[in-house]
Amino acid sequence: MTVGYVFVVADLFHSGQLRHLRMANKLCDFLIVGVLTDVAVATYKRKPITPFDERVDIINALDFVDMVVRQDDRDPTETLKRLKEDGWHVDLLIHADDWPEIPGSEYVKSIGGRVVRTPYGKSLSSTTKIIEKIRGSK
Repeated sequence: MTVGYVFVVADLFHSGQLRHLRMANKLCDFLIVGVLTDVAVATYKRKPITPFDERVDIINALDFVDMVVRQDDRDPTETLKRLKEDGWHVDLLIHADDWPEIPGSEYVKSIGGRVVRTPYGKSLSSTTKIIEKIRGSK
């Protein structure tokens, strides 16, 4: 069984995020999704609008997501180590190709896994675009 791990913020959940998670699901037999906490997100961009528990509920509601875990840092390494301690072997770390370096890559490779990049849909919705649209409307 191929286990995949993908991490998301999932703020103002939109079709771009859904598309990415569906692609991740097709790459593995069992998909684990790490949802970043508000504190983790705030270390590299604005604090999420949607509360953490609600973002977890949204990801849990997706029938192709097998497991959801809390990710306390932008870098998933500690979460991946915790999963390994719990008996999981993550074979794939999956991330969109819009980041030049994928946090957690070195750790996944060190345990025999690999990193897979999915295409980032630049024309798709983004949380930033949604916020800009709301701010622009009167």
